[in-house]
Amino acid sequence: MAEKKLDYELVQDDVWAPEAIIAEHNPLGKVPCLIIDDFGKLFDSRVIVEYLDTLSPVGRLLPQAGRDRALVKVCEAAADGLMDAAVAIRMEKTKRAEAQQDPAWIERQTLKIYRTLAYLEEQLGDTPFFFGVNLCLADIAVGCALGYLDLRNPDIAWREEHPQLAALSAKLFERPSFIQTAA
Repeated sequence: MAEKKLDYELVQDDVWAPEAIIAEHNPLGKVPCLIIDDFGKLFDSRVIVEYLDTLSPVGRLLPQAGRDRALVKVCEAAADGLMDAAVAIRMEKTKRAEAQQDPAWIERQTLKIYRTLAYLEEQLGDTPFFFGVNLCLADIAVGCALGYLDLRNPDIAWREEHPQLAALSAKLFERPSFIQTAA
């Protein structure tokens, strides 16, 4: 919403807390959730972005149609999968007693992360953003996933092997939209 210059109020919520308010707005109890006064509630990043991209021509995040749109969505899906694997590792390590943790499960999720990082590095290539010189949804999704890795999985040292992603991450985290919404 910040990239598209849309007014919004960011409300952070701990989805694990007993007093979490997210379940009132999203039956899955997951973030993000967009509450629109005269419309209702939208949840899931993909649904929210599809809607937001129709509201303003500023900072188009998704190509209109065709191959480029599909490629942006594939990179978004890869970033979402990377995030899912990182969350799975985090949950295994923090919500289960050490004796109950499954090292094979953690290794499987870690391999998903490394394969996805390699895939995204290849897709990015040597361009400033995933699809040239303009920021798109793929960049935002990947930036969020990389930020989560840094925050919750700092033992995964991804920057050295993925210099293009490291450069993208540095560039994204200098943008006002990322600075304003950093947790």
